[in-house]
Amino acid sequence: ARIPLAETVIDLCLSPKSNTAVISIDAALADIRKGHAGFVPSHLQDSHYQGAKNLGRGIGYQYPHDFENAWVKQQYLPDKLKHARYYLPKATGKYEQALAFRLNQINEWKKK
Repeated sequence: ARIPLAETVIDLCLSPKSNTAVISIDAALADIRKGHAGFVPSHLQDSHYQGAKNLGRGIGYQYPHDFENAWVKQQYLPDKLKHARYYLPKATGKYEQALAFRLNQINEWKKK
C-alpha cells in the first residue's frame, strides 16, 4: 500500500484546491443540527434482517447500477430535505469540472 498511498498524497498535494466538500458537509450538518433531517426514506432503510419487510423497509428500492448511466430517479434524502442541494461545484480543476458535468446530467435526468 506504500506506493499507492504515496501517489495519492502527491496527487492531492498537486491538485487544484477546492473547498466545496467542506462547504457541502457543513451545510448538511447544519441542517441536522437545526432538526431538519427527519427519517431516512423507507426504501433506503436496511432490509437484511427478519421482519424488516413487514416494517416496509427496503421495499421499492431501485439499485442504480441496474439502470442506464448507473443512475435512477428515486428519493435519497428525508422528506424535509428532499429538495436540498448541498454540493455546488466550482470550476477548479478537471476533476471538479467532471463532477459538475455529471451533476448537470443528473439534474437534467431528474426533469424527465
